[in-house]
Parts: sequence; structure tokens; C-alpha cells
Amino acid sequence: MSSHASHDHSHDHHDDARGFVAAVELASNERGLRLTPLRREVLELVAAAGKPVKAYDLLDRLREKHGNAAPPTVYRALDFLLENGFIHKLESINAYVSCHHPAESHQVPFLICDKCQCAQEVCDERVAELIEAQAKAFGFRPQAQTLEVHGICKNCRES
Repeated sequence: MSSHASHDHSHDHHDDARGFVAAVELASNERGLRLTPLRREVLELVAAAGKPVKAYDLLDRLREKHGNAAPPTVYRALDFLLENGFIHKLESINAYVSCHHPAESHQVPFLICDKCQCAQEVCDERVAELIEAQAKAFGFRPQAQTLEVHGICKNCRES
């Protein structure tokens, strides 16, 4: 199998939310970033959701614990996590998912089920490389890129 092998990472069940948070803490420390208690809590909620989660759902969960969480605080925490590559935002459904490789900056395509809203991260750098090469050929310099492919997942098709 080549080094370009495609890895299948489902966001359906985040088996190891604790391990993910630990990996983000490590990456934050290595990069000199401050993972505040609120940022950490938002990160834990995104990881524990197991599928794309909307900002207002995160706000509701925070309010269950703290009662006074304000939308700007949640959005600031999400922005920090996004900017540092710890989570991804799926623009087409306006929801957030944890990143499978929080230590490295990368662009990945997502397969999003229109029925159950699960999102599958497709970890195959050939896709990003191809888009990058095409952009370069057009003299275009991409700033950010999240490819979102909509359809129906295997579980929903079989049920």
C-alpha cells in the first residue's frame, strides 16, 4: 500500500474523545497556545457529540452547566479551535466536527449524509494535492478549503 493510502475516519462515533482532547492539549502546549477552560469544554462537547454539532447546541449544553454562557464566548472558542485546526466547520450544514489529526494542519474532504447528518472525514492527501495543483495551474492561491460532498450514508441506505 502506498503512502498515499486513503484512511476512513468516521465522525459517527468518536471512540476516544478523551484522547482527542489530550492530543489537542499537547499540540496547544507545543505551539504555545492557551487552551482555556472554556475552549477545552467547547472542544470536549464537539468531540463528544460524535457527529456535526451546531453552535447553538453547544451553547445549550454549556448553559446546562454554567447557566450564563453567552453566544460570543462560544463563537470565540470555536474560532480559536478552527484557526488552530483542532476542529472543522462544515459550512453547508453550519456545524462543527472534531479533527482527526489535530497536531497537523490539513484540508480534508467530508462526506455528509443528508439523512442522519453524520460526517465522514476522508483522509487522503491526494484530494487536497489535486485541488492545490489545479488552483496553481489557474494562478489561484487558495486560503482555505473544505470540500463537502452530500449524499446518503451506507447505514441510511441499508435501513
